[in-house]
Amino acid sequence: MRDLDAFEDALIDRFRQHPVLANTGSLPDADFAALLLQRRFVSLAFTPSYDLAIDLLGDEAGLRIARAILREEYPDGRGHTRSHREDMKEDLLQLGITREELVASRPTEATRRAIEDAFELIAEAGGHADADLRLLTFLRFWGEVLVSVEYENLWRRMEPMLAGDGGRNRSRFYYPHYVHDAKAHPLTAVSLLSATHSDRLATRISELLARQHATDAFRETEERALHLKTAFYDQFLPALDRVGAPQP
Repeated sequence: MRDLDAFEDALIDRFRQHPVLANTGSLPDADFAALLLQRRFVSLAFTPSYDLAIDLLGDEAGLRIARAILREEYPDGRGHTRSHREDMKEDLLQLGITREELVASRPTEATRRAIEDAFELIAEAGGHADADLRLLTFLRFWGEVLVSVEYENLWRRMEPMLAGDGGRNRSRFYYPHYVHDAKAHPLTAVSLLSATHSDRLATRISELLARQHATDAFRETEERALHLKTAFYDQFLPALDRVGAPQP
C-alpha cells in the first residue's frame, strides 16, 4: 500500500506542476475568467458522474459512501439552502464575472471532451471484473483529490479578492472544496471518520485493494484520471505563451 501512496503522490505532484496551475498568477484577468468559466462546466458534470458511477457500483459499502457525498452537494431538501453549484456561481460573481458572461459562456471542444471522456471512463470501468475498485478510485482521484489540487492553485489567485486584507473568507465554494476534498491521510491510515471526501472513499478502496490485489487497475485508473485533468488545462497554455510566463 505504501508503494501505491508513493505512486499517487507522484501523480499529484505532477499535476500541481502543470504550467497553467503553477502560473495562475501570470494569467491576464480575461484568461483567468475564461478558465473559471470553462472549469464551471466540468464542475457541473460532477453530480452526473457520481450518479453514473452509483448506477454501476455493486459494492454496498462503496455505494453508501458515494451516496452520502452526492447528497452533500444538495444540503437542504426543502430548497432554502444553495447547492454547491450555486455556491460556485456566487464565488464567480464575487470574483467579478458577470451574469451576462455566465449566460454567454459555452464549453469549448477541449472542455466537452474532458467531460465526455470522464463519462466514458466511468462506463468502461463498470464493465471490468474489478469494477467497484475502478469506479471508487476514479470518483476519489478525479472528483476529489485532483479537484483539491486544482482549487489549491486557483485559490492563490482568488484569495486577495475573496479573503484579502485580513477580512473574512467569503468563498463559499472554492476554498471549502480545496480543504474538504483533499487527500489528508495516506491510504494506510484512512478512516470513515475522516473529514475529507477523499479519505472517506479511500477507506473502502483500501479494503478492496487488500482483498482483490488489483494494484494495476488502481494505477491505470488514476493515470487516466490525471490525463483527463491535464488535457483540460492544456487548452490554456497559449495564454501563458502570450505573456511569456515561465513553464516548469
